[in-house]
Amino acid sequence: MNGRLVLPEFKLETYFSTWEFTARHHLTASDAESMTVAELLALGTDEDLQAYENLHLGYTPTWGTEPLRAAIAGSYESLTSSNVLGFAGAGEALFWAMQLFVEPGEHVIVNVPNYQSIESIPLATGVAVSGLPLWSGTGADLRWELDLERFESLLRAETSLVSVNFPNNPTGFVPDHETWSAFNALCHERGIRVVSDEVYRGVETNPDDTIAAAADINPSALSISVTSKAYGLPGLRVGWVASQDVGALGRLEKAKHYTSICNSAPSELLATVALNHGDVILDRNRAIVAANDQIVTEFAQRHPDLFEYETPVGGCVTFPTYLGPEGPAEFCRRAVEESGVFLLPYTVYESELGAIPEDRFRIGIGRRDVPQSVAALERHLETIV
Repeated sequence: MNGRLVLPEFKLETYFSTWEFTARHHLTASDAESMTVAELLALGTDEDLQAYENLHLGYTPTWGTEPLRAAIAGSYESLTSSNVLGFAGAGEALFWAMQLFVEPGEHVIVNVPNYQSIESIPLATGVAVSGLPLWSGTGADLRWELDLERFESLLRAETSLVSVNFPNNPTGFVPDHETWSAFNALCHERGIRVVSDEVYRGVETNPDDTIAAAADINPSALSISVTSKAYGLPGLRVGWVASQDVGALGRLEKAKHYTSICNSAPSELLATVALNHGDVILDRNRAIVAANDQIVTEFAQRHPDLFEYETPVGGCVTFPTYLGPEGPAEFCRRAVEESGVFLLPYTVYESELGAIPEDRFRIGIGRRDVPQSVAALERHLETIV
């Protein structure tokens, strides 16, 4: 590394900045249905409402307020507030986690496809980075998977960190419990730190498929989450890292002084209310995802010559196949430019670490307006046949 972190364009976020707030139909949203401040406070107590109305708009602790950290810890099986460090969203947490725990000459493994920062940041620091494909087969035979033998084949003596994201964005894939436990055990035995992006944890299609938080089962793992995705509250910008390794949290806290320093006081209070009533919010969002999944399934069944769709195991996004002759990139371009239907082509997930399936595009199924957006997409199809 030459002392300056030179990062490439963030393809997904650049694409989003062009269309997210101008397209009439946002059919690729990555978050669950949101709510108003009034709706959120209605879940809480009279004391919560009074605390919000009388909130002093000063600085907050760098670690996060104690009530917030306690509420976050309550979403884990074995952690306390001392195992939680707040951040301004999950992005800030990932930014530091992917830099602080890798030294020159070491090796990092990240899953592919991925959220770009988990590969771009370590690549920019100059360390060696390998991609772990989350699939086998091609076309109709493609299956999403976490292949432990493939993972082991990538390991080197200098491998120090692996970053994964489950439920996965954009595929909706979640490994089974046995594979996930074995993966964490293997990493711990080899002294490899796991950075686990768990922002969609809690909206699995079947709650029985919810895997353990890495921080609960792996002493050195860093579990990263946020109120934005599964909870549907991206406007709060409250994220966190949870870990049994309080020394690692201390290093992250010192780095945070160079970026956000602390979170917004209103956001931390509202996030505390949300997490204290997390089960209610997640149950609601899981029901919305299930209803939307059925709508998209039926849509794809009406157009078998154009789409192959698979229900996600978890999360609010899916990665269906587009079978049309022009390919998914052109299909997505025309959908948004001609009919105002915003979709994400596979191209925004292209990786420097290896090819990804090129017949895919992303649909978001977390919001209540999905039925209207699917109807708009169906009308668009009528204009291009």
